[in-house]
Amino acid sequence: MKKEESNDWDAEYYSKHARFVHEMGSDLLALLNPKPKEKILDLGCGEGTLTEKIIVSGAEVIGVDLSEDMVAKACARGIDARVADVRDLPFDGVFDAVFSNATLHWVRESRLAVRNIAKALKPGGRFVAEFGGEGNVRHIVDAMEAVFAKYPEFGTYQPLWYFPGAEEYGRLLEEEGFFVEYVKIIPRPTPIEDISHWLRLFTGGVTAHLSQRQIAQFRKEVREALKPRLYTKKQGWVADYVRIRVKAVKK
Repeated sequence: MKKEESNDWDAEYYSKHARFVHEMGSDLLALLNPKPKEKILDLGCGEGTLTEKIIVSGAEVIGVDLSEDMVAKACARGIDARVADVRDLPFDGVFDAVFSNATLHWVRESRLAVRNIAKALKPGGRFVAEFGGEGNVRHIVDAMEAVFAKYPEFGTYQPLWYFPGAEEYGRLLEEEGFFVEYVKIIPRPTPIEDISHWLRLFTGGVTAHLSQRQIAQFRKEVREALKPRLYTKKQGWVADYVRIRVKAVKK
């Protein structure tokens, strides 16, 4: 699932330059521990790479994503994938588990998202997720804000993401009817290709109102600002990722 402001993901470009998103998902799949014949919702399934791994367990899986292109790619792999928004999920008491990787930081209406996840689950169903947590991509956000401040004609920088702390998100889950088994902040510096690819993939909602010339200037100057912080000759580009991982059970 992509940012709510724009869902025109280029699935091929994403697959080429954002492999790290699903490559980091193995531990989360272990936490999900899917069983044969369980009904599982993959929330923000993208092109279906992790969805396929859940299906191998013998579970019955439905994937949902806001991007039509991503859903089309998932369907082409034989996955039952549908275009849907976590803010308006069409499910009520259907699933034994809801799984989500690298999606929920795009949804600033966090309470509505959690409420709809709870609604989609059966009583006793589990919610297993990982997404951006408190402090995630702080250097990148600071650089973007600085470039916007430098160019008043760009307008006001509008934050894209929701990056909660463990205590905050655990409290939200409990208030919406979950028993929290596990919630943890995990610093995870993540090797990526050139930061230019990252900016193209993930900041469309920040730059959607800018001209092509302004977008090019934005990406160039953000890259220049970040190079001393996130790039070394030995390691290349390493994004300052921080994740929040959670497992909770619907009461």
